[in-house]
Amino acid sequence: MNPKDDPEYDEWCDPDNPRRIKYEGILAASKRIVGQIVRTPLQKAHMSQKLGLELYMKEEFLQITGCFKERGVCNTLSLLSDDQKKYGVAAASTGNHACALAYHSARLGIPSVVYMPVNAPINKVNKAERQGGKIVLHGNTLADTKLFAMTKSKEKKMMYINGFDHPNIIEGQGTIGIEVVEQLPSVDAVLVPCGGGSLLAGIAIAVKHLKPDTEVYGIVTDHTNSMVEALRKNERVFINLEPSIADGLSVNKVGVNTFFNLKGVVDKMVVVREDWVARAIMHIVEEEKVVVEGAGAVGIAAILAGLFPNLKGKKVVAICSGGNIDSTTLSRALERGMAAEGRLVKFKVTVSDRPGGLADLCSMLANIGVTMRDCVPERAWVKGDVFSVQLKVIVETRGWEHTKDLVELIKKHYKEYFFQEMGEKTEKSPGTKRGPCLAPNPMCMQK
Repeated sequence: MNPKDDPEYDEWCDPDNPRRIKYEGILAASKRIVGQIVRTPLQKAHMSQKLGLELYMKEEFLQITGCFKERGVCNTLSLLSDDQKKYGVAAASTGNHACALAYHSARLGIPSVVYMPVNAPINKVNKAERQGGKIVLHGNTLADTKLFAMTKSKEKKMMYINGFDHPNIIEGQGTIGIEVVEQLPSVDAVLVPCGGGSLLAGIAIAVKHLKPDTEVYGIVTDHTNSMVEALRKNERVFINLEPSIADGLSVNKVGVNTFFNLKGVVDKMVVVREDWVARAIMHIVEEEKVVVEGAGAVGIAAILAGLFPNLKGKKVVAICSGGNIDSTTLSRALERGMAAEGRLVKFKVTVSDRPGGLADLCSMLANIGVTMRDCVPERAWVKGDVFSVQLKVIVETRGWEHTKDLVELIKKHYKEYFFQEMGEKTEKSPGTKRGPCLAPNPMCMQK
């Protein structure tokens, strides 16, 4: 069988002929997209002192569609032939690439169809539609959606644009690396989210060319670790992924070109737990006053989790790749972040079911500054006398020390109580493990 007859064959992403991405291509892309995308600011984070390093946020969530994907899309559309512009373009995406392609193809008058999984975040589906794109929902996974999209695009002679592996896409994403070095020439390390790998590969190539001694780290979560597994096994492997708060990184199989180009330019892959991503989103909202989606928060999550002790005192850039998080996920992230830091506490306590029983509990909580968020009484399944009621209580505290005061108060005044198992301070809870080292002479291990 001729490989070109395979519905999933893509001449731009051919496993037998991977494309080498060069800095010159990224530099040309940076000039090509001027005026079409936002040159995003590099903002020093307010939480820098607390983290013990100079943290800078590359605010890609300020792009028109709220994500860095516009860079690669702009570059790719600008390079289409006149004939291809008439036939149009197509892509499969969980959301951000879809929004970028819909917006810029509509702006340039190029026909486009974007295929998205049926479980894609509803806010990203709606945003892509608002940008003027034709959206088709198909498949339960991105892999299913991609197969369908490539089959349909070939039938219609539309150019399929792989959102994380097309060479022109990688070059476009790499323009962020040029901007980072221009905005902070003394940068010591860059932390880059990694799904399919286009952002990481492009930035790493640009940064290492301009400032070879700068360390570049790829960050994934424990639910989106396809690149780590591919590098560990030294081949692109298909990974069944769990639902992730960092849905923008949920790629089952990494790109041909990204996998080919990563080695030698990325110092290390780092895996951070999903609960740390929720905490990072909460801290970014509270301290930086901006909203970042899970994929965009993984770099800061890795720092919070204590995975970069070698970067203490250094100038570190975290690529905050996007801000397209739906309100439901944001609400969950904030609450889970608060719970993980001892600021949201759930417990059960048995109190008197006579007048004043609940009032006494509320009064005690108020006296120590604890806010009651929810309270559900349970009478039918309480053991013992009929004059008692078990309360399922959720309260808000100021943190671990305040929570300890709450526990001591409840123990002192009540005989029957139960607190959920609680963690301790962040230093005692490792984020997770690091992936394989990719650098031929890893600087991070020399310090």
